Amino acid sequence: MKIIKTSGEKVDFSTTKVTNSLRRAGADEDIIQYILHKLKEEIYEGISTKQIYNRAFQLLKQKNRFTASRYKLKKAIYELGPTGFPFEKFVAAILKNDGYKVQVSEILQGTCVSHEVDVMAEKDGEMMLLECKFHSQEGRNCDVKIPLYIHSRYKDIVSFNNTRLKGKLPLKQGWVVTNTRFTDDALTYGKCAGLYLLSWDHPKGNALKDRIDHSGLYPITVSTLLTAREKQFLLSRDVVLCLELINDAFYLDHLGISETRKNNIIKEMKILCTHS
Repeated sequence: MKIIKTSGEKVDFSTTKVTNSLRRAGADEDIIQYILHKLKEEIYEGISTKQIYNRAFQLLKQKNRFTASRYKLKKAIYELGPTGFPFEKFVAAILKNDGYKVQVSEILQGTCVSHEVDVMAEKDGEMMLLECKFHSQEGRNCDVKIPLYIHSRYKDIVSFNNTRLKGKLPLKQGWVVTNTRFTDDALTYGKCAGLYLLSWDHPKGNALKDRIDHSGLYPITVSTLLTAREKQFLLSRDVVLCLELINDAFYLDHLGISETRKNNIIKEMKILCTHS
């Protein structure tokens, strides 16, 4: 049976992909088989992958709300918009968890012009400069123009650092981080130019989704209890991580929600953070 990807491409329906995504979220085998059985009954020729995902999510939420929160991780990243700043802060938090000293939205001088760097990350005497390319819509991949542009900015900063600052900044590498995917040309250029490319599924085994799962640093947008309006309110207050909301639960008081619902939301956040 042919289904339609977000890009418009027609592909064969794969139970393996659905199974792997459910298993990665922590669903047990009984739940996985239940969802696959229901999907096989309901899907039809030409259905979109988005519709399949939404149905699988609804079925999973009926069985296990906390596992459903982890299952919607990719969609939750898209919900960090519409601006890119929450994503930058989210990426910085993941790197900080890996032992980096991080700074967000810093201005660095280049030989030609000055540049705003999304994230500066330093570890073991080496500094990485990160550009975060956030997309709020699925299907918008980063093509080769993105690493080309970022590499030119990085080289301008390196040039100024080497000539005018005499190597004061221990610059090691430029990074490009996106919540979507890179095209093949973008990956090829990144490798050739010495840029580190980090996307939803690249590099394999240490991609963005892997780093999130390993760290347990989930964005508040994974919550199945918070409404879209409540999520945007918290993001506007720079509350990006579930862990931040646990530590600063008073933000929920500003939403005028009941004490029972507040406790349930905090419970959900704690379970997500401790079952990574």
